[in-house]
Amino acid sequence: MQAWKIDESGWCDGAVRYDSPYYDARPEGMEIDLLVIHNISLPGGHFGGPHVSDLFTGRLDYNADPSFADLRGLQVSAHFLVRRDGALVQYVSTDQRAWHAGTSTFEGRPQCNAYSIGIEMEGSDFQPFQPEQYRVLVALTAALAQRYGLAQVRGHEHIAPGRKTDPGPFFDWALYQESWRQALRGQPALVLTTRALGFPSSA
Repeated sequence: MQAWKIDESGWCDGAVRYDSPYYDARPEGMEIDLLVIHNISLPGGHFGGPHVSDLFTGRLDYNADPSFADLRGLQVSAHFLVRRDGALVQYVSTDQRAWHAGTSTFEGRPQCNAYSIGIEMEGSDFQPFQPEQYRVLVALTAALAQRYGLAQVRGHEHIAPGRKTDPGPFFDWALYQESWRQALRGQPALVLTTRALGFPSSA
């Protein structure tokens, strides 16, 4: 498994960096213990273009596609994007609160942005993700688990039910969980330095 590291400033040394303005400080003393998985494509179902990064960095040309009209004025960014080919992009330091989850609740705690890290998988609700995306996601999960006290991983659909459906029915939670278990077996130091990571009950 590829080994990455989150540095003291919250940036991943294996990611391409595009700074987003859509973040603020986490509440003082807030523990970062939740990982949230999303999916995104702009336009919907189209992959590989610049539009996701443009949206997350406030540069989106709303006239480039009719569907972008609904995004006008939206201020949103995840911490990371995992592209279809496995390329990793980071927009916000993981020490900061990225604006990725919106109105959300986890285990009775509202405002998930305050204590979570958001990862976007380039994809949609209507087709499978790529094997390389899962490999990168697991490697990134390991880096984040070593840097923070991650305890749980959920989809956007789990923390905003009825409002969001991502990462969608084609995201393979069972594969992600089993790949994580294999990573733990392959790197015993991970077991010693991280918590047990909880997955959705359907995984």
